[in-house]
Amino acid sequence: MPVYYGIKLELHPDVYEPAEDTFLLAETLDIKPGETALDVGTGTGIIALLMARKAKRVLGIDINPKAIELAKKNAGLNGIANVEFRVSDLFERVKGRFDVITFNAPYLPGEPEKPIDLALVGGETGREVIDRFIREVPDYLTENGRVYLVQSSITGIEETLEMFGKVGLRAEVVAKRHLFFEDIVVILAKR
Repeated sequence: MPVYYGIKLELHPDVYEPAEDTFLLAETLDIKPGETALDVGTGTGIIALLMARKAKRVLGIDINPKAIELAKKNAGLNGIANVEFRVSDLFERVKGRFDVITFNAPYLPGEPEKPIDLALVGGETGREVIDRFIREVPDYLTENGRVYLVQSSITGIEETLEMFGKVGLRAEVVAKRHLFFEDIVVILAKR
């Protein structure tokens, strides 16, 4: 059983396994004690479980029911109780506002065919899920809340920065890692 940042994780073939993009987000995240956090596209739950170390309360959501099952199991494995997981298509089943919202977004162009594809494929241009997330995210942020979005240079980092601007959030690239044919970036956005 792999251990990442002190968190034991069970894995499943239908759920995205933590990789370079996950680790870049984990290393960039800044959570202050007592904050509330939302992890969109939680997958194995690794980011939600890491945030739960400092956050008062964490909600992890994923469109893939297998991911939610796995994340709950992983929370139990690590004895982490201040985290809740539920199936949700982006913000569909989310209420309230959060200090920190994370999203390791699917960004490959195409249509999802298998459950695992939901973690990777972001629609016809690869931007559909990211664009919908950006349009909706301001409604779920506290006044001083911040968003950490992971994406690839394949799907237009400049477009993402501009879109955040259009919804009233200032955004900047705060971390970058070059892999094979792309750059993976973490974009930090706040009011």
